[in-house]
Amino acid sequence: MLKRTLVFTNPMILSLRNQQLVIAYKDSPDDKQTAPIEDVGVVLLENQQTSITLPLLNALAENDVQVVICNSKGMPNAIIQSMNSNNLQGETLRNQIACGEVLKKQLWKQIVEYKIKNQASLLNGIGENGSVLKPYYTNVRSGDIDNREGIAARIYFQHLFGDCFIRDRDEPGINTLLNYGYSILRAATCRAIVSSGLLPAIGIHHHNRSNVYPLADDLMEPYRPFVDGIVYDLVLRGAVELNKSTKSDLISVLYTDTMFDKVKRPLSIGLSMTTASVVKCLSKELNTISLPIFP
Repeated sequence: MLKRTLVFTNPMILSLRNQQLVIAYKDSPDDKQTAPIEDVGVVLLENQQTSITLPLLNALAENDVQVVICNSKGMPNAIIQSMNSNNLQGETLRNQIACGEVLKKQLWKQIVEYKIKNQASLLNGIGENGSVLKPYYTNVRSGDIDNREGIAARIYFQHLFGDCFIRDRDEPGINTLLNYGYSILRAATCRAIVSSGLLPAIGIHHHNRSNVYPLADDLMEPYRPFVDGIVYDLVLRGAVELNKSTKSDLISVLYTDTMFDKVKRPLSIGLSMTTASVVKCLSKELNTISLPIFP
């Protein structure tokens, strides 16, 4: 079932009653709305004056709802997630910990291939020459030891946003939009990872000691072009500032259609398909990860 994403940009009071998320404005606490927790997938808390009760946080965790807390600039800053969302988690974690370097490199190879193919498809879709990336997704070596992913990314972004564009997280404008979109995607990927019984702290390729969610950074890679496409459309409209409207557009990436062979699924469901296939790869039931094909 496709879950709802609730975004709170105003000062709110959030509480629990009868397994319902109770929503009230701080300036009119008697005027309340409710939402069934079972229908919610992500709760995004943007306003710094929002209040949320501990019983509600526990109920959200028990129902595998991802709670994303934003900082004063409106950027996702922390994630609250369940620690007991899968009844086979013990077995899955043992397989994840025991995963050898050979399998990790094979899985990363697949991820890189799909990421670059999807980048090429996006370029083709906007009238650019996506074939410039074909040499980089063809014959990717195990573990991508020659860093085709990084080289392709530089070429890709220049074709997408112009020769002068440099992907820099600290730069404003387009980069800020990308940062926000990727943060939403990362949070949704973490939710899918935990739901499948995996630990997001154990990655396939990413392994920076200060990175809490390296597996999310691994598995979201082929999905990034879906964010990039939304940012490209925003830039065409001249909407390069991060505000309520552009945030809404970027959050909509979770409902974007993704293709898996002949199956079409919303991106948030697609992430669950991807993480479920990773579990099967780790248990040696499958050899390939289920990854999205950019339309």
